[in-house]
Amino acid sequence: MSVPTSTARALFEALESGTPLAPIRDSIDNSIEKAYAIQKEFVDLRVKRGEKIVGKKIGLTSFAVQEQLGVDQPDYGMLFDTMDVSKKKELDSSKLINPKVEGELTFVLGKDISTSEITMEVLIDAIAEVRSSIEIVDSRVEDWNIRISDTIADNASGSHFLLGSDHKTLKDVNPASITMRLYKNDVLASEGNGKACMDNPLNAALWLAQKMAQQGAPLIKGEILLSGALGPMVPVASGDQVRLEVDGFSNIELKIL
Repeated sequence: MSVPTSTARALFEALESGTPLAPIRDSIDNSIEKAYAIQKEFVDLRVKRGEKIVGKKIGLTSFAVQEQLGVDQPDYGMLFDTMDVSKKKELDSSKLINPKVEGELTFVLGKDISTSEITMEVLIDAIAEVRSSIEIVDSRVEDWNIRISDTIADNASGSHFLLGSDHKTLKDVNPASITMRLYKNDVLASEGNGKACMDNPLNAALWLAQKMAQQGAPLIKGEILLSGALGPMVPVASGDQVRLEVDGFSNIELKIL
């Protein structure tokens, strides 16, 4: 599908400069198909400058976040190696626009999902690790004035992520019943559980696996899948300290610079 290359370029420049742009939706009739076409061009610009895709993120899976943003279905975006702050445990926010954090579960694939009939059993068999994680989202659209086509075009509002150091298998954890507490500066700012993510984070991952297979780009071994928020997202700014507590996992801390 042909879409204005200028839109993807504008998103890329907003990412680089930290200066947001006006909503995109009206220029593409709020079309999801056109939004994904823009996302692909946006992603291609990042790949061309040397960034490496390491996985996918699923957005708008939390009922609470869907209500916040006025949407009723999930979306997906790409994860780049440059988005991973797991080792640093700190985030330079100087070029971010209006960042927010979410607590969620991440799945790491131990094998390709190449079959055409992707069932929950196939997905579960492919997941090697479950990790707790903090996702940092940031909209290149001014004031988070977004609808689903805006955030899709903007790579699902992806910014950065931090994975917990320890991991479990699906034999050790039930994603649907997991509970999450997210603290900002030692004050509880968000809480939720697995049911807030499409009733089970595995449902979100299954949606993604099926979606990617339909598009001829099946998920592969080693990919990181951020499955979606377990509770409302929390605005952050320079100087904030974030702590994520997920039952059964070590706590994660992130400093916003």
